[in-house]
Amino acid sequence: MHPLPRRLTLQAALAIAGLLALPGFAVAQEPTIKVGYTQSRSGPFAPGAQTTQEPNYLLWADMVNKAGGLNVQGKKRKIELVGVDDRSDMETIVRSYEKFMTTDKVDIVLPPWGTGANFAVAPVANKHGYPLVAPTALSQKLVDMKLPYYFVTLQQPKPMMQALVDMLAANGVKTVTVAYMDDLFGLENIGALEPMLKDKGIQVLDKKSYPLGVKDLSTMLKGMKAANPDAFVGITYPPDNFLITGQSKEIGFAPKIFYTAVGTAFPIYRERMGKASEGVMGMGSWNPKMSKAAKTYFDAHVAVNKREPDRWASAHAWAALEIIQQTVEKVGLDRKAMRDHIAKTEFDTVLGKMKFNGTEEVGVPGMVGQWQNGEFEIVWPPARATAKAVVPKVWN
Repeated sequence: MHPLPRRLTLQAALAIAGLLALPGFAVAQEPTIKVGYTQSRSGPFAPGAQTTQEPNYLLWADMVNKAGGLNVQGKKRKIELVGVDDRSDMETIVRSYEKFMTTDKVDIVLPPWGTGANFAVAPVANKHGYPLVAPTALSQKLVDMKLPYYFVTLQQPKPMMQALVDMLAANGVKTVTVAYMDDLFGLENIGALEPMLKDKGIQVLDKKSYPLGVKDLSTMLKGMKAANPDAFVGITYPPDNFLITGQSKEIGFAPKIFYTAVGTAFPIYRERMGKASEGVMGMGSWNPKMSKAAKTYFDAHVAVNKREPDRWASAHAWAALEIIQQTVEKVGLDRKAMRDHIAKTEFDTVLGKMKFNGTEEVGVPGMVGQWQNGEFEIVWPPARATAKAVVPKVWN
């Protein structure tokens, strides 16, 4: 709507005000930007999705809309989220994204939660020409597919496992036992981990897989306790972390380093495990101490969502949204232009500078975190550390 001329008389201004008040008279607004996504609000993926991704989607839309919307070619447009509960069901996930892109013709798609879901959805997005910036997919196989519309902000298995192995070696670890989820995430990470352990001369005394939804791992853990390793490595999802941590404490399985993966950096892990969480290491990439941007993001998340973000991939999810927003404000909603911009640009994000080599983000290194005095501190690599590692882990 054009601004009123400077010489508009008071009488004319009042007349216009009267028109605006008439029934049926509305000021034209720019169309919303429709953003489609699925997230698990139920099923085994729900703890991760409802900690790491959907709260960030809601926060982002809230903040952008309160600021008047996204600037698209000089016009502010509000965000309209079109979110679907995928119930942790792969068929529902794929069907929903096909609908978003073909029937609904949304402007933007945001990714689902987890490695398996992203592996299923990324080819669909690529087929329909929708940029997908994924914060919770750890799959080198997916990266190696070189899908031009797929980008991942999360560190992949090789850098994450390399950081873990380097940290183990730096702390004098000579032997480990390993438990891993029997799915794409677990298989790719164990595949990256084993040769790195061998290169460092670290012996694997026992290695066991387990299925999604397992309810008891005490027998496996008792066997690993009997092996008496220097360290335990769990390539785990959130429900398994609770199970493995609780049962390890019960049987007194206490290697000097105790590491579990996805979900260790979640606030609910600290809350549910209580003092037992102290000293546990896991996958993590940030905390609010790292920078002013990190603290600002943390405070906004707590203010709007009434809970803390996790210290693993929440910031990667936020960085992905920052990348989408900066891209739209630079090139608009043309999806090919968006893809090209993402592929060639270095972005300022909550995690610092981020850029892509092909589809893989290469600006943020692999890291290891550890719960210390209620905060998930970054303890490796030294250049990113917010605290020194506490070794050995002692059950409290």
